[in-house]
Amino acid sequence: MVLAAYMGRIKEKAVITSSLCKEYKISDLTITALRGLNLEVLEGEFISVYGSSGAGKTTLLNIIGGLDQPTSGKIVVFGHDLSTYDEDFLATFRSAYIGFVFQSYNLISTLTALENVMFPMELAGWSDERVRERSELLLEMVGLSHRADHLPAQLSGGEQQRVTFARALANDPPLLLVDEPTGNLDMETGLEIVRILEKLKAKGKTILVAAHDVRIERLANRTLHLQDGRIVAVNE
Repeated sequence: MVLAAYMGRIKEKAVITSSLCKEYKISDLTITALRGLNLEVLEGEFISVYGSSGAGKTTLLNIIGGLDQPTSGKIVVFGHDLSTYDEDFLATFRSAYIGFVFQSYNLISTLTALENVMFPMELAGWSDERVRERSELLLEMVGLSHRADHLPAQLSGGEQQRVTFARALANDPPLLLVDEPTGNLDMETGLEIVRILEKLKAKGKTILVAAHDVRIERLANRTLHLQDGRIVAVNE
């Protein structure tokens, strides 16, 4: 009974977008980033999204993660219609449900690698002992225990990206949104990131990755081709 219930749960829809549109206004110019996009992502699914610059990949991730609001259409994540909530709720929602890995890393420059990973858990009110224990485990998972006391400026690009993964997993979110994780890395360093994604897939995380890396596409259950804000092809 327990197993049957669990198997039913992981097949639920983690993300649903319906006729999703997003426009940005710059002076008198209107830029359309997403055009009526429809997408369903099951829990535990690994989705790779690729497309040229300006195709709408980052905009899609930001809307799914509650960092941005659609101009029209609907975005439902784990049963929550994100367009109906205020920023206070969305901040709490992101902390509990979403892990972000940004292409630019976005680490806090004045905090060590360990402190960057600890930060989300401290904000969530975890105990000091639990925060440190989990942070150390996460740095070990990404192979950076030996760099725990180093500041971001003392880390290579690949090391900073791995710290970003560890931080994104701090509160054990069920959904991971990853934007071009190997885009700024050399081939060998990028392979370390691919291996982390492989581990997370095996753990059953729901993962959406915007990437142009064929190694990531091979990991994906589905690969979506985005062009001019629309899904123009799906490879399974």
